[in-house]
Amino acid sequence: MTLLFPVIWCAVVMTTRQAPLTLVPPAAAHGEQPTTAIGASALESLDTYRLLDHRTRDSLLAIATAPAGRYLGFEHLGQTLLLALTRPITHIGRGLIADVRFEDPRVSRRHAIVALRGRSVRVLDDRSANGTFVNGTRITVAELSDGDVVRFGPAAAQYVEVAPVSGDVRRWRPNGSRPAPRASWPGVRGRGPSAD
Repeated sequence: MTLLFPVIWCAVVMTTRQAPLTLVPPAAAHGEQPTTAIGASALESLDTYRLLDHRTRDSLLAIATAPAGRYLGFEHLGQTLLLALTRPITHIGRGLIADVRFEDPRVSRRHAIVALRGRSVRVLDDRSANGTFVNGTRITVAELSDGDVVRFGPAAAQYVEVAPVSGDVRRWRPNGSRPAPRASWPGVRGRGPSAD
């Protein structure tokens, strides 16, 4: 019995003398770079359009052709290009799952969220390294109004509300919502909560 104990002890010693394990951070394993700190000199005017990935660039509209709705506007070559905010939650960042994706290491993978609820629009900082700013003030949560400038690290966008054209028979509804089905309108008989 005393003979087994040294053998087990030797096996433990041998395994502890192996080469140390090198842990690879998850971001590096997928080829992503960590978020780079932003210096004061880097906040000068940038062409934010060039920071957008190709998928986001392809979905931009010219302001003259945009239907009524809510948008993030990006300046490029003297014109404003709009990105429609059609989802209740829009993720902004550098990560591959972001709805609005920037290809700049100063933008966090999960930088900010734009939330549409009813007639209000909010921007929330998603614990980003370089912060989210509305009209120059760092925020964690802020209500957006037409014309507000939002900065995600070095990238800037303007919140734009395009009103319906006068004479347009379609009514603009936030989030593309539709009116309630006719059967549930008050005073209308049929299936629904107001049915007799």
